Amino acid sequence: MVEPWKAAPQRVVWGVAGLLRAVSDALSARFAVCTVQGEISGFTRAASGHSYFSLKDAEGEAGLLRCAMFRRAGGYLDFTPGDGQLVELRGRLALYEPRGELQFIVESMRRAGAGALYEQFLRLKAKLEAEGLFDPSVKRALPAFPLRLGVITSTAGAALHDVLTALRRRAPQVEVIVYPSPVQGAEAPPALVRALQQANERLEVDALLLCRGGGSLEDLWAFNDERVVRAVAGSALPVVCGVGHETDVTLCDLAADLRAPTPTAAAELAAPERAGELERLRALARALTRRMDQRLDNAAQRLDRAALLLARPSAALAQQRRRQALLAQRWGQALPRRVERQQQLLEQLEARQRRAGAALLQRQALRLDALQARLNALDPRQVLARGYAWLDDGQGRALASVAQLQTGAEVQAVLADGDARMKVLSTRMRE
Repeated sequence: MVEPWKAAPQRVVWGVAGLLRAVSDALSARFAVCTVQGEISGFTRAASGHSYFSLKDAEGEAGLLRCAMFRRAGGYLDFTPGDGQLVELRGRLALYEPRGELQFIVESMRRAGAGALYEQFLRLKAKLEAEGLFDPSVKRALPAFPLRLGVITSTAGAALHDVLTALRRRAPQVEVIVYPSPVQGAEAPPALVRALQQANERLEVDALLLCRGGGSLEDLWAFNDERVVRAVAGSALPVVCGVGHETDVTLCDLAADLRAPTPTAAAELAAPERAGELERLRALARALTRRMDQRLDNAAQRLDRAALLLARPSAALAQQRRRQALLAQRWGQALPRRVERQQQLLEQLEARQRRAGAALLQRQALRLDALQARLNALDPRQVLARGYAWLDDGQGRALASVAQLQTGAEVQAVLADGDARMKVLSTRMRE
């Protein structure tokens, strides 16, 4: 029996916010600074610069720790974090009170080696790349205007809805055939291989879309399975791979003929937009109509001109006759004028020839008279006619000096009208 003067112990009732603050204070006091190692999963970087991801146990044990790294801490990193990387984080545990979630506030991060899945990804990538499965030269072009597309994905996922919505909006004329397959878990790789084989055996589509929504490296691991990658590379049908988000890259993306950043983008790349193609056809039709109208107008004008010519052949003949008469008249007038001009030219040449001949004869006569005068001036008989005589020794040798004469010698003198024999009586030299 409780004595009335003794009060019952007071029961403590926490409010939700108060309890969370108390737990947060306890965590801050107990785990002010700690270091944890694990494998990054689901890494994202917000527009603000803050990064959010989960940290898995590196040994494969169950456990997942939500982490937040603010922009200030991220600015000190010397590498780019990514899914599958094994890292060592230093920071503090805290409680995110709006949702009551435990999270690790990262103050620093350093690499501790590649995670198991990421190492496996890199080894398989190097192996398949060495075999030429990712060679760009073996990739095929997609059909420009597909009539039927095949979609390999899960019927329960959002990827199929996104693909169908995009095709219904862009290309409603394209028929879609779905080859259902799980896209996550241990049963996904063989199911994806069977779906690819089934589509290639039926050959009822023009191209294949291999799609899945975003997720962590583990969620997308079926698309890094060697069997699935080889089936994609060996497909007889062109394959568009749209797995995950834009930052997610799988080996199927590298082996496919075309990689799309998202399932919606895969649908947009596989089928051209119907409205744009119809507008292009309308533009071509308008251009063709304009060209045909121009051709028809030109042909009609030519036909009109030909019809006018055929309708009045007498006019064409009359025009030709007038032209012929004009040419004949011009020829009849041109010939006499030409003969007259040639006659005048001949007369002019004849007069010039006569004048030139008379002038030449006159010049020659004058020259002849001058030569005759010079010749007469040099004639010895003219000198003899002036009273001079030519003396020689009787044998034709001229006597020009008294030194050649001897007293009593006979000489011959040639005069203007004859010659005479003379005897030298005496000689005298002139001083």
